[in-house]
Amino acid sequence: MTNENKELLSFEAKLEIIGINPFVYLPQEVLSEILKRAKKEKGKIPVKGRVNNIDYTQTLLRYKGEWRLYINTKMLKNSPQRIGELLQITIQIDTTPRIINPHPQLMHALQNNSVAAKRFNELTPSLKLEITKYISLLKTQDSINRNVEKAIDFLMGNGTFIGRKP
Repeated sequence: MTNENKELLSFEAKLEIIGINPFVYLPQEVLSEILKRAKKEKGKIPVKGRVNNIDYTQTLLRYKGEWRLYINTKMLKNSPQRIGELLQITIQIDTTPRIINPHPQLMHALQNNSVAAKRFNELTPSLKLEITKYISLLKTQDSINRNVEKAIDFLMGNGTFIGRKP
């Protein structure tokens, strides 16, 4: 990676909200530089930086034709209650690999159900990642147990999971 890509870009932005999701728009000159560094105009762009002097790792997303940096509560405490606040932000491309391994309990459940495993392996890569990420990032054992069961039911064609129908 060149030094140019490591250089932090700084800006101020007003915290806004779409639905329930707080976000900021990047100023056009910052967005243009990030897109140039990422060498792409669409898809997800992994970024990192600081929001009000707190480090973050995030993904820059395009939604409804606009690029947005979503500001979650890990990045900014109580972010949904801080709409309208002016934030100090730095941003750069994040080249760190982002690998999420499936939760061992999900892997065990798939090993014990060949039909669910076959259907899981036939899913699109993005849906497999969505299921993997969802379960792997759960915090309590009860949530993991409940959601692994829901995932297997979903793969078996029963019920919904992560907002999707079988």
